[in-house]
Amino acid sequence: MCGITGWIDWKKNLTHASAIVERMTETLAPRGPDASGTWLSPHCAFGHRRLSVIDPENGAQPMIRQDERGTFVIVYNGEIYNAVELRRELRCRGHRFRTNCDTEVVLVAYMEWGAASVEKLNGIFAYAVWNSAEQRLFLARDRLGVKPLFYAFTDDGSFLFGSEPKAILAHPSFEAVVGAEGLAEIFAIGPARTPGHGIYRNMHELKPGHWMNYDRNGARKRAYWKLESRPHEDGPEKTADVVRGLLEDTVERQLVSDVPVCTLLSGGLDSSALTALAAAHYRSAGLGRLQTYSVDYVDNDKHFRSNAFQPNADGPWIEMMSRFSGTEHHEVVFDTPELVGSLFDAVDARDMPGMADIDGSLFLFCREIRKGATVALSGEAADEVFGGYPWFFRRDALEARTFPWSLSLDQRIALMSPELAETTKAAEYVAERYHEALAEVPKLSGETPEQETMRKMSYLNITRFMPTLLDRKDRMSMRVGLEVRVPFCDHRLVEYVFNIPWEIKAHGGREKGIFRKAMRGILPDDIIARKKSPYPKTHNPNYTEAVRSMLLTRLDDSSSPLLPLISITKVKELAESPAPNAQLPWFGQLMNVPQFFAWLLQVDYWLRTYRIRIA
Repeated sequence: MCGITGWIDWKKNLTHASAIVERMTETLAPRGPDASGTWLSPHCAFGHRRLSVIDPENGAQPMIRQDERGTFVIVYNGEIYNAVELRRELRCRGHRFRTNCDTEVVLVAYMEWGAASVEKLNGIFAYAVWNSAEQRLFLARDRLGVKPLFYAFTDDGSFLFGSEPKAILAHPSFEAVVGAEGLAEIFAIGPARTPGHGIYRNMHELKPGHWMNYDRNGARKRAYWKLESRPHEDGPEKTADVVRGLLEDTVERQLVSDVPVCTLLSGGLDSSALTALAAAHYRSAGLGRLQTYSVDYVDNDKHFRSNAFQPNADGPWIEMMSRFSGTEHHEVVFDTPELVGSLFDAVDARDMPGMADIDGSLFLFCREIRKGATVALSGEAADEVFGGYPWFFRRDALEARTFPWSLSLDQRIALMSPELAETTKAAEYVAERYHEALAEVPKLSGETPEQETMRKMSYLNITRFMPTLLDRKDRMSMRVGLEVRVPFCDHRLVEYVFNIPWEIKAHGGREKGIFRKAMRGILPDDIIARKKSPYPKTHNPNYTEAVRSMLLTRLDDSSSPLLPLISITKVKELAESPAPNAQLPWFGQLMNVPQFFAWLLQVDYWLRTYRIRIA
């Protein structure tokens, strides 16, 4: 896994721009701590930072191949899980390989099949290929958007791209300006940003499942993959068998690595399933004991209180699952000062405010894991794919004419300043993005109204909510050079499960019911029956007091760039409340008031540190 960046300019000679390209590249150093490389030509310049996972001795980038048509250069970030099969097919077509790394497979596949090559890839990726003869740049991103890719047009005619916004922000021709749309994405839509919409003006995100060509005639984008609705003819037994088979194959493919691998284990259904399958593969392959990791917080055992969204603590379930699978388990525990400090590390990782302490604790967690492993498997995306969130079962969410995580938008707007609410036109903006999403939902003739509603809900979760969590997982993990793989994002599994009728998907009347059925005989019955519990957060009152105190200081600072964006009076009332632990309509059902305080601190830090100009 790596970091990539590049610059196309038809007017300048970029062979003289090494200092700028190196500066852009070095912003991505945490993504690729093992090696750095740049490549310059008159109108195209590439930069690459490498994290060595497959064939560490080879595979340096930018990678160059030549044939009778000219020179092809690639910078690539990702993992291709069917690289062995593709290499074999390409050899049969006369190609020879110099390395065992998947970068060369991606490059040679492009040389053989052009843009159509991306459809042959099973994996997580974002990459760029320069065709010197045709003076054309090709960009591509994986189907579900696991790996990020941003691009921008500058006022002086340059085209820039990078794995993260910071690479583009490092270019002297690009200014960090945030307009009404960017503010709406942060304050009204957030954290579930709209795919393809950037926060910074003139900076965009290449959508998942898309490729782009850029040459002297401009940019042309095309979707090469999207969810399609098809009749599902398998009954519950056959469906469970197919789900199990697809997940087993996916996990086995994603365990391939030349560096240490582990799994993230919370004791929930999703992480436990991956851990059980990975541990079984380790035993059969004679690879020893699987390493597993979990996260917790100082004094959470004293302060945890069960609620509908977080019914029980993870500890006993983790112990049960580790013992069942025979893993060597590592518990990582953080205290309040570390968690508060990590809020700002998380902003530096995302280049924008994110999910407060949920981001920060993940950053700290990944940093600890990286001391013992380079690759981790995570259960991210199972809730979106299989229907695990409470809003899949709540009538108000199913009947609402908005995103299920935007049910209380009026409460959000009340905490904005009147000027921000007017500038962003928050309610209209969310409604417009929602109707755009609904217009994309692939219809299936013959569905009942209930089935159609559940298909819409699944589509919104997979295409709008899931990308935000994948972005978070990538950015926090790659900030410390940890590659996190997400087996539930295998496109074959997603395509199959998307078309399972809700009455089968919710088998037994349970969230992720068909997945639970598929795990019979693989997991203990107690784990299979466990109710969903979200990513753990601190319940320590010291954290509440720390972020409240810091926020009150910001609110009393007349120079704070946060103040013009919020209702200072209402936020102060919350901060001075004697019991600030209610839920707020940020992040769906995931944010309590202390997390809201932490999020505002992130916004303040971002505006100051990145010197954002709001226009």
